[in-house]
Amino acid sequence: MSTHAATATAVPQKTPLLQSRLGSFLAVVPLSIWVVNHLWDNLAAFSGGAAWQSSVTQYKHPYAQAFTFIIVMLPLLFHTGWGLVRMFSFKPNNLAYPYYGNLKYIVQRVAGLGVLFFIGAHVWLAFLQPRLIYGGAEPFAAIAYEMRWHAPTLMVYVLGVLGTAYHLANGIQGFAMGWGLLASERSMRRFEPWSIVIFLVLLGIGWGALFALHKAGGTEEVMQERARIMQARGVQSDH
Repeated sequence: MSTHAATATAVPQKTPLLQSRLGSFLAVVPLSIWVVNHLWDNLAAFSGGAAWQSSVTQYKHPYAQAFTFIIVMLPLLFHTGWGLVRMFSFKPNNLAYPYYGNLKYIVQRVAGLGVLFFIGAHVWLAFLQPRLIYGGAEPFAAIAYEMRWHAPTLMVYVLGVLGTAYHLANGIQGFAMGWGLLASERSMRRFEPWSIVIFLVLLGIGWGALFALHKAGGTEEVMQERARIMQARGVQSDH
């Protein structure tokens, strides 16, 4: 039996073709493009705080920030709703059909749920909270310090990047299948190594950025700047 044939059949029956294709399309364009670009921009942490701030938090046009937020958040909300419908409209049958394709299917759903919580926390803590409460973007010293000295933050980001890389890489393969670009079992098998390569490249970029932030968080310059930031915010104690 095909590794894909045993996947739960409730999803296609309950998800209209147009909605399914639109959901997968929005996951790849523009979400995946933005995620890859965001991960890449964070590699600027290797060049120091000023380079990271310029690459990640600064916008050349006053409306660019709002425009970027809209073109990312609207597709994300639609894709999230679409994904939750799919997640709760199927019953796992991995015990009856312990195939590789079935395992990927359920791991994709679990990873998607984890990524949902990770992105929600990340958007609030790194984007909305600093701007709404402190009136500016998250400083490099603040996030680098957290990566170095707050183990739960580092662990959440490590797992969040892992889940994001897997969900995106596997989602691209699902997108190609849903849009008929991979129409046969042979073509799906031939694309599998590319899916793994995409996953590893994304993971390497994301974890590389975390390593740079973690390393920078231990420098005297970052620790002094972070202390100044906390004093300005009126925060007297750490975690």
